[in-house]
Formats: sequence, C-alpha cells, structure tokens
Amino acid sequence: MTLQTFILTLCCDDRPGIVAAVTTALSAAGANIAESNQFWDRQTNRFFMRIAFQVPVGVLRDDLERALKAPIDRFGMKVSITDGGRKPRILILVSKFDHALLHLIYQIRVGWLNAEVVAVVSNHNDSQRTAELEGIPFYCWPVNKENKAEKEEKLLQLVQETGADLVILARYMQVFSDNLSKRLYGKAINIHHSFLPSFKGAKPYHQAHERGVKLIGATAHYVTPDLDEGPIIEQETERVTHAMGAEDFVAAGRDIESRVLARAVKLHLEDRVMLNGHKTVVFR
Repeated sequence: MTLQTFILTLCCDDRPGIVAAVTTALSAAGANIAESNQFWDRQTNRFFMRIAFQVPVGVLRDDLERALKAPIDRFGMKVSITDGGRKPRILILVSKFDHALLHLIYQIRVGWLNAEVVAVVSNHNDSQRTAELEGIPFYCWPVNKENKAEKEEKLLQLVQETGADLVILARYMQVFSDNLSKRLYGKAINIHHSFLPSFKGAKPYHQAHERGVKLIGATAHYVTPDLDEGPIIEQETERVTHAMGAEDFVAAGRDIESRVLARAVKLHLEDRVMLNGHKTVVFR
C-alpha cells in the first residue's frame, strides 16, 4: 500500500482527553502515527501538539478535517494540517552579505532542507550571479525612504504570485515597516547578529570586539514590528577570546548566523514551531 504523510499541529486550552480524542479520530481515518510531540504551558494553560502520520494515498486533507471535526469543536482547537510530501516555497531577501543565502542554497542542494527557492530579492546586485547560476529569479529593488512603501507592496505581490510559504531575511539590511511585519507575521524569519538584542547598528562584531565580549552568537526569530524582538526560534553561541581580532569575530559570526538561520528555517518548514504569545514552542 502506498502511503502519504501529513502533519497535524494544534493548540487549545488544556483539558483531559485531548490526546485520546485526536488519536482516536486519526485511527478511525486509517492513520498510522509516525511521530508525536506535545507540550502543556502551565502558565497559560495552553496545550500544543504536533503529530506526523501516514495515510493511504487518496485520503485528502478535507477527509482528515472531517474526521477531526468532533475533537476540534469539542476542545476549541486551532488546527493546521499540511501535506508532508509537498515541497515548501521560500523567498529569500539578502543585501551585500551573502553567507546565509549561500548556506541555505547549499543545504537545499544536498537535500537537508526540503524547499524550493522561488525568488531572491535584494537591494543590491551582489547576489544576482548566485541566483542566476542556481536558476532562481532575481529581483534588485533598491530601497530608500521615498520608495519604501512601494517596494514593500511589490514584495507582498511577489509573495502572492510565487505562492511563497516563507520569507527569509538572510542578512537583509532593511527594516520592515510595521504594516509589512504584521502582514507577514509568522511567515517571515530574520537572523539577528546576537544571542541577545544588543550591539545594534553598523559593524556589530567590531562593537563586540571593542567591548571585549567572551561569547558571540546569533538568533533566528520571527519578524515583528519590534525590531529584533520577535519570537525566538533558534540560537547559538560561540566562545571567543582576547587573542582574536575583529575580523575573526566577523568570520565566526558568519558561520553561526548561517547555521542558526538554516536550522530555524528547517524547523519552520517541518511545522515544528508553534507561536505561543511572545515565545515559541519548538518540537525537535
């Protein structure tokens, strides 16, 4: 029998019987559960769950939604069901620093990331050759104060036209407006050059070097109107020493940023990240 995989994520107020109701409904629909994760946030009494399961080919998402209707209504669940066999579509934004972009492209090429890059958008031409070599449409849209609203509208149109599931700011050195941040909430990931919101502005690693820090790191988070303050998905740090120069900090930072962003993208595309207010629940 040929099988297909679906991923169910749900959240609701915690009550007895949720897991039993959901798994019973899936079993009745002919599903075989391959992976299950759950979390109860005691502070908010919210329950989060992710289930990957297989069903015979021919079973549609509509069939699964009907099978789950009773527990959804009973517990007031917020539910998402995605086709695990579908390749997600991503749109990458980049400026002059292309290390995170190159790492994402490589991880897709070797199959670690299951995604299709539908476009690369930049405010500079530096990454045009990279996109062309990969056969990815490239758009260079310089942004300034006068045309910012226009370019953001073009970006939203491109997201719609390409069917992009996720927008990735791979060291894109432009700040989204509040309007764009809200419209892409939960669907745009940024990489920030710190494991804490510090050393903002130009040359953050040089600032860190001047302050004599002992740890540098990076944070991948969802984009919100609050700059670099969005719900955190993934982080990493690395120890540095007084013997390292500013350029050594920059090199270490590039590696960390690339890895952290790629891991965050993978977690999101596999429906392992669930928003929980200002935080996230991440099922590894």
